[in-house]
Amino acid sequence: MAQEDDIKIIARNKKARHDFHIEETYEAGIKLKGTEIKSIRAGRVNLKDSFALVEKGEVFLYNMHISPYRQGNRHNHEPERKRKLLLHKKQIRSLYGYTRQKGYTLVPLKLYLRRNLAKVELGLGKGKDKRDKRRDIAKRTHEREMERALKERTYRQ
Repeated sequence: MAQEDDIKIIARNKKARHDFHIEETYEAGIKLKGTEIKSIRAGRVNLKDSFALVEKGEVFLYNMHISPYRQGNRHNHEPERKRKLLLHKKQIRSLYGYTRQKGYTLVPLKLYLRRNLAKVELGLGKGKDKRDKRRDIAKRTHEREMERALKERTYRQ
């Protein structure tokens, strides 16, 4: 069992939880080229606007931007190429079934290194509408105000 000490988070998709109700999460490995893993270790990754699709029994990640490696040469990688995700067949079949339902999407939530291997946390999400987003913002604001009021109350006593 892996410990939290050997996980280094490289990038987070902050907009994912704002735009989607995340129902399940999956951990997937990524098939990378040599210069890509070097750029990931340097933290030059962006998950914004990225998504995953199930195609012909395999899962691919699209629009994940990994900047070209600075010391790379002519064999450097293409920044936004599609990348294969490594999952068990049972998980892929499950994801395929969910993504065929209306409204479900596979969204990368974070990219991290576990024991020097790049992993991506995929979230199975259903899109939120504007009303849901506003409700979430109002809820967060209300919770923040309650925390502030409690803090003030404890200081006064």
